[in-house]
This record gives sequence, structure tokens and C-alpha cells, in this order.
Amino acid sequence: MAEGSEADGDGCTAPDDHLLRAGFALGGDDGCIAEARHHAVAFLEEARTDCHLAVSARAVDLTQLVVSELVTNARKYAPGPVLMELAITSRSVKVAVWDSDPTVPSALAADPGRIGQHGLEIVKAVTEDLAVRQEPVGKRITARIALADASSHNTAARSPA
Repeated sequence: MAEGSEADGDGCTAPDDHLLRAGFALGGDDGCIAEARHHAVAFLEEARTDCHLAVSARAVDLTQLVVSELVTNARKYAPGPVLMELAITSRSVKVAVWDSDPTVPSALAADPGRIGQHGLEIVKAVTEDLAVRQEPVGKRITARIALADASSHNTAARSPA
């Protein structure tokens, strides 16, 4: 399913090197959102077992949420297939979703009375980084999610070496 990469021959990698990558073509049909979430969970489980990464339950939940929102938007606004790429470092998982619509989305202003169209707001709120890039055909939206809970980072930073 996924392809690993190592920075050098001794198996050591820098914190920002991708340890595992996988790409998926989703048909854009009714089941593609659930299929994308399934791929994301399997990918993170592979990262846990094969790369021995500590992937928090929160990171799994947020990755599924982000995948669901991005693939839902691609399916809703762009005809045809959706491509999803997952990549993981020792610190974060990157979710990239490509669709054929070149229109760059933007989060709408907060409106508690609005029903729907909160997906991009949600994704921006739960990710460390969000980028939208127009491609020669369509666009690619990339989000980065921390593997560890924020409290884990704070605890590790405070504990003596």
C-alpha cells in the first residue's frame, strides 16, 4: 500500500523526512468518502506498526475528519475522480486532496445561522497548516495534522532530559 523512504543507509531520518507515503484514486461515487477514511486509518496503522510511530487517537480522529471534509468538498464541487495522497513524518501526517475544479475555496465568515458550508473552517481549525494550490488541471488542498496531542508536546518539553 505505502512506500517508505529513508534519509540515509543507517535507517535514521530527519524529523521532516517522509517515512511513509501512499496515493489513492477515488472514483467520486457515493462510497468514496468512506473509502478515503478507511485508507487514512489503514495508513496510520501501518505507520504505527511498520515505522513504530506514536500516532495519538486524536490524530487518527482528526485525520479522518480532514479526509472526510476535503473529499466531500471535492466530490460536491468537482466532477470526476479525486486523488488523495497521505505522507507521514515523525511529527505529522500530511493529507493532500486533488480535484478537477480550479476554483480556490475560501472559508466563509462566521455565521451561526448558516447551515452547512463549514468544512474549510473546520479543517483550518484542526490542522497545523492548510494550503491550497492551483494545478495545471484543478487544485490541490494540503493539510498537516500533528501526530501527538498538544499536551504530549508540552509535557515532553517540560520533562528533564
